[in-house]
Amino acid sequence: MKIDQAAARRRRGTGYPAPYDAPCVQRERVVLGEFAGLTQFGVNLLRLAPGVWSSQLHWHAREDEFVFVVSGEVVLVTEAGEQVLRAGECAGFAAGKAGGHCLQNRSEAEAVVLEMGSRDPQDAVAYPGIDLQLLPGEETYRHLDGTPY
Repeated sequence: MKIDQAAARRRRGTGYPAPYDAPCVQRERVVLGEFAGLTQFGVNLLRLAPGVWSSQLHWHAREDEFVFVVSGEVVLVTEAGEQVLRAGECAGFAAGKAGGHCLQNRSEAEAVVLEMGSRDPQDAVAYPGIDLQLLPGEETYRHLDGTPY
């Protein structure tokens, strides 16, 4: 089925609590997979204005992730270092492999990235270096001591 991107749901901003929300407030995702009725994996078209991040540095316990830069360029930030990804380049992150990652648009132009990932409802997300976690099956972010934000 052809996907009408204009009719697909858009998600702007982030659910991160302050102060972790600041670099992601202007990110925008067009939720393509959901529009097509996909249930086993998600597909989003991510738009990052200059200065905007895809997320905080993170890794998933049970969710594979794959990103493909459609246009512009982003900096792939990982705990191991940084690499520039330009249009046509991609990266992947295996579930359960510790090591945070995120994309940052440090350029002067918008970057567009296709994101794909499994949609495991029991996924947990770790955010190295900050007081933030998402526990399995939950939608509420928690402090590292387990108290909710």
